[in-house]
Amino acid sequence: MPDKIRILLVDDDEDDYIITRDIIADIPGRIYSLEWTASFTEALTLINQRQHDVYLVDYRLGAHDGLELIKRAQEGGCTAPLILLTGQSNLETDEKAMRLGASDYLVKGTFKTFDLERSIRYSIEHAKNLAEIQDLNSQLEQRVAERTQELGEAITQLEKTNRSLFEAQQEIKKALQKEKELNELKSRFVTIASHEFRTPLSTVLSSASLIGKYKLTEDDDKRQKHVNRIKSAVSNLTAILNDFLSLSRIEEGKIYNVPTSFELMPFTTEIIDEMQGYIKVGQQIHYQHHGSPDLVTLDKQLLKNIALNLLSNASKYSGEGKNIYLTTEIASDYVRVKVQDEGIGIPDADQAHLFTPFFRAQNAANYEGTGLGLNIVKRYVDIMNGSLQCSSELNKGTTFTVQFPRNNSL
Repeated sequence: MPDKIRILLVDDDEDDYIITRDIIADIPGRIYSLEWTASFTEALTLINQRQHDVYLVDYRLGAHDGLELIKRAQEGGCTAPLILLTGQSNLETDEKAMRLGASDYLVKGTFKTFDLERSIRYSIEHAKNLAEIQDLNSQLEQRVAERTQELGEAITQLEKTNRSLFEAQQEIKKALQKEKELNELKSRFVTIASHEFRTPLSTVLSSASLIGKYKLTEDDDKRQKHVNRIKSAVSNLTAILNDFLSLSRIEEGKIYNVPTSFELMPFTTEIIDEMQGYIKVGQQIHYQHHGSPDLVTLDKQLLKNIALNLLSNASKYSGEGKNIYLTTEIASDYVRVKVQDEGIGIPDADQAHLFTPFFRAQNAANYEGTGLGLNIVKRYVDIMNGSLQCSSELNKGTTFTVQFPRNNSL
């Protein structure tokens, strides 16, 4: 017999409770236990008791609202899914709910038995996946702690055995520090991955649920809007995974500098053409080349990755209709690539930390990203024996300048 699923409905309207109770009663194949509270304060108390598997939260709760309840529940450490119920479909409310940690978003009066059952089932499964990620992180920290203790004991034994093994001791300490740094990096990876994955996954889930409600021809625009949201979320997930994969390959020493000779101008034009499908509405990339059109000898793939990353950032942090300027230059002893935007700029205090893994500038909190892009660019540039410089003015724009030796050697 399937386990009973305990549901708490937080809604100040008893009629809505009765309607929800009847809908849940029609769900086949599962045993559900529905409890109800109309009080915001009592709801917080019950959520903190961790006795329910899922929470249905009404948007309107007297002097409070459901978004505030979801935020306070998340701050209190709630791991069970919270599904927001509202009286009308509103994309802004939907996205805000997902950012605060809601698992799904349903419009009251429109969802049926199947919609509610599917939302509950998907939300519970999503919460289990996040719990597994956190458990994996805890296990990893435990294993590293045990290994750290073993290494510490080995160091103590070496000191007691023979003081002449000082160099060996130093090497072990370095290995210990490296392992601690690796643990911190993995911990930050798990934390950021679980956070960055949740928003696009929630977007896919909510849009997929809403698409099924638009069945008429005149609903095509609404359907397409949610299809576009799903595409955008999947694209964001792909970018996140690519960043993590690139960082992993760099850490493992699998990225090499393999220079070849090629024409810089046609190469740059191809990159601009590739970017056209990704820049925002009305944005334009203006390209200018200085110096001779001679061949250059550089790692073509790494240079392409660097240019695409810098152009993507220029588009991301600039508004619609803004200009992006791409300049290449070939001199007698160097090759230079410069990307300039008209975006939000970078605060002076943050510029010293731009190339640190997972670092996000203060004014970039509302933009999607892992904080790995510029770190990866910097490491690619280092592999190619080049230099990377940044200049920026808040609310006016940012310029990144990459420079390599004219004939880049291995």
